[in-house]
Amino acid sequence: MRALFPLLLLLSACSDRSDVLEELPNSSIADAPREGVSETRMESSLARPVTIGEDGPRLDACGALGQVARAGAKGLAVRAAPFDDARETGRMAEGERAFICTRSLDQKWLGVVIPPPAQDEGAEPVDCGLSSPVDRKQPYDGPCQSGWVASASIRLIAG
Repeated sequence: MRALFPLLLLLSACSDRSDVLEELPNSSIADAPREGVSETRMESSLARPVTIGEDGPRLDACGALGQVARAGAKGLAVRAAPFDDARETGRMAEGERAFICTRSLDQKWLGVVIPPPAQDEGAEPVDCGLSSPVDRKQPYDGPCQSGWVASASIRLIAG
C-alpha cells in the first residue's frame, strides 16, 4: 500500500491542467482574451508617484539636482512610471534642470520634480516645496510636474 501512494501522486501530477494566468480575466480590459492583449497595453495605464523624503527628516526632500544631457531634438520623455512603455506625461529640453528625488531599483529611472522655467527675468522661481525636509517618505504632491526619466540622460550637478 505504501508503494501505491507515491505512484498515485506521480500520476496526479501528469493530469491535464491549464495555466492559471490564461484562465484569469484581465480586469483592466474586460472580457478581452489574454492572448489578444499585449503586456505593454495592460501595463501602460500604470502610474507610480515620485517619492520624496527618502533621505530622512533631517535632509532636503529631494537630495540632488540634475540636468538633462543627450536628450536629442525631441527632448527627454517624462513618464508616469519607471518603464519604457509607461504613459508619457511631458518632455524635458536639453539643459533643463530637475530635482532628483528617488530612483528605480534597477537604477535605470530617476523620479524627478521639474520646476517650471522662469517666465520673466527677475521673477521669483516657483517653489516646488523640496528645499526643506519632510517628516517622512511620501508621494510628491506639489505644484510642479513630477515623473520618471531615464537616468542615462541626466547629469548630476548638485547633491
